Amino acid sequence: MSGKITVARAGPVATITIDNEAKRNALSQAMWIDMGDAMEALAREADLRCIVLRGAGTQAFGSGADIEEFESIRASREQAIAFARHGHRAMSAVRDCPVPTIAAIRGVCVGGGLELAAGCDLRIASDDARFAVPIARLGATLAYPELQGLVRIAGFDVALEMLLDGRLMPAGEACAKGLVQRVVLGGQFDDELEKTIHRVVSNAPLVARWHKRFIARLRQGTPLGDDDLAEGYACFDSDDYVEGYRAFLSRRIPEFIGK
Repeated sequence: MSGKITVARAGPVATITIDNEAKRNALSQAMWIDMGDAMEALAREADLRCIVLRGAGTQAFGSGADIEEFESIRASREQAIAFARHGHRAMSAVRDCPVPTIAAIRGVCVGGGLELAAGCDLRIASDDARFAVPIARLGATLAYPELQGLVRIAGFDVALEMLLDGRLMPAGEACAKGLVQRVVLGGQFDDELEKTIHRVVSNAPLVARWHKRFIARLRQGTPLGDDDLAEGYACFDSDDYVEGYRAFLSRRIPEFIGK
């Protein structure tokens, strides 16, 4: 089988790598399935504080689905629907993960690779990163579930521009248009990524999960109920809240335990 999804755990941080360098980290159907499995498993780990999603090497984050498989497993509408279920599951698992997620983007990030990155909370790109959704060149459409993530981070106009134009968008332009939040010089990328991970995992983990849930709830656009409003104050009953303000008063670094 060409390509694989690998998971590495280092303390409170997990790194998922799209590993198919020979094909610019294209994702086979098996890899989409494994991505969904990996994300769903990590989402259940209560002590996890950050998940980093990246591509193997420096030439590509992900170049989308493996086109060489299309003749055999994506050659008809029925096959395309069956194939898409695996991608939708993986994208939903990234988007709905309660743990903070970071897309570490180097090189090409197109098609399904961009759709995965769009589900991450933080998207950091090297200055050599390039972004595109050239699906029209294949005579195919981007279905609603895939399109949703792109629209969510960049808006309707930019999403349509990328679908109609299909060009590779440089990192600076992608940042200005909301595809990523930060662009870093290639030589400084790993250092900045590590600093970002450290900042994320150093904060109170329950608070990070609450804030993710609050933002997701606000995105629904429906009125907040009493339970929603009450949850906004649940942190004040946590041990980490006491640790946080006592550490501040004592001028020491807090040691959060996620309780």
